[in-house]
Amino acid sequence: MDFDLVVRNGIIVTASEILQPGLDIGIQAGKIICIGAGLPATANTEVLDAEGAYITPGGVDSHVHLAQANAPTGDGWETGTRSAVAGGTTTIIAFASQEKTDESLFPVLDEYDKTSKDQSYCDYSYHFILTNPTTKILTEELPVLFRERGISSVKLYMTYELMKVSDRQVLEILFTCKRLGMTTMIHAESHDMISFIIEGLERNRNTEPYFHAIARPRIAEDEASYRAISLAELADAPMLIVHMSSEIALGHVREAQGRLLPIHAETCPQYLFLLSENLKAVEHDHFHGAKHVCSPPLRHDPADLEGLWRNVANGTVTTFSSDHAPSKYYPEGGKRLGLVDGIPRFAKIPNGLPGLETRLPLLFNQTPACRPEGKARLSLPRFVQLASTNAAKLYGLDGRKGSIAPGYDADLIIWHAGNTGARTIHQKDLHHDIDYTPYEGMEVGNWPRYTVLRGTVVWDQGKGVVGKMEYGQWLKRGRGEVLVGRTGNLPRGMLPEERGYWM
Repeated sequence: MDFDLVVRNGIIVTASEILQPGLDIGIQAGKIICIGAGLPATANTEVLDAEGAYITPGGVDSHVHLAQANAPTGDGWETGTRSAVAGGTTTIIAFASQEKTDESLFPVLDEYDKTSKDQSYCDYSYHFILTNPTTKILTEELPVLFRERGISSVKLYMTYELMKVSDRQVLEILFTCKRLGMTTMIHAESHDMISFIIEGLERNRNTEPYFHAIARPRIAEDEASYRAISLAELADAPMLIVHMSSEIALGHVREAQGRLLPIHAETCPQYLFLLSENLKAVEHDHFHGAKHVCSPPLRHDPADLEGLWRNVANGTVTTFSSDHAPSKYYPEGGKRLGLVDGIPRFAKIPNGLPGLETRLPLLFNQTPACRPEGKARLSLPRFVQLASTNAAKLYGLDGRKGSIAPGYDADLIIWHAGNTGARTIHQKDLHHDIDYTPYEGMEVGNWPRYTVLRGTVVWDQGKGVVGKMEYGQWLKRGRGEVLVGRTGNLPRGMLPEERGYWM
């Protein structure tokens, strides 16, 4: 067999196991053809020596904001995907966002396609953000987008005046998505709680960046998460609650999962590594905290971080995404929108943090590959589930992305062997187009040595980004899988025949 590439002498990790050391991966035409010992190499075969390092699937980051009109100083496709491959991510799913005034999704899709065409270093797809879910969009347009373009997921907001949908609209979308086999994502925070608190903070002139964390308390996430789960239970539809930051809200998810409801949870690096103290002023820069404004906000207590880690380790959390939604700090139009006539106004600060490139090294640092066994927070297979496999399955990419097995795309991360990959995160070393990183100065025990996308090395830490921008391909996705629970459940207290009376 004539391979294009053979990766030798690595320790392959999948979502279920760590394979015996020294197996080779044979790659042909961008696909993994076989895994075995002593695979042959001809004069036409490139050989990549992993030197005993771990090899994990290329990362799948299923929550990325790029080239969105509401973030004019954020990353575009070129810079965002460049940073993705430099951090081991080979697939991203970004957001095409409908405005409240948009009566059709097709023009939105056409405009977003223009921003991404031939601009991506990695493979990519979109979710659709729905803000005006008309009957025509739900009954006529979503089926076409799913069938012809393979866009098999939508995102909804329960907060933000310009984006939120009502509970009634959430139900209508859930029923539609269940029928089509699409995944529904939801940003769960109580809009009324938050707007009420913001009015009081502004009335009392508490408008520094730190008060962003005060304005969006955990209870706002807890209540909205419970409500979102209840809506999904009534519709008997799968749901993913995005960027969860509260242990109590995750408790609602775990309780629902215990009743076999198909409720999935996502969390992000900022909720595992950062606290609200990062929102406070620092010497010589009273507005510095604006760099850490995101929603839900950073929480107050180290115990909040520990609560999140428990839910990552115990399986409640399904996916680990960056929610890369950055705005630059210094230029006008970015985070500085929160300075109004020189006065900080936290409610005007664009939400979001950069994190696409640092997502995987931060999480890998919590495995036995970087920590003593008793100090590791999660196993290597659990890392693979969170970083790649679960997102690929949930969003209709299983069989192609998210695993190291014959027939899958040859998307790989080859880490450094032993402790040779340790480094300190510094903004100057990153490849995004943002002027800061919230993880400045954090130490990680490893960093991708090579990132391989469809059999081609696109990141070589010794040389930098070596892939071509136009190499990234559009991914037509299929039906998402239900990873926890099942459909076919009856809401608590409801008679078996009740739905038949009103459906």
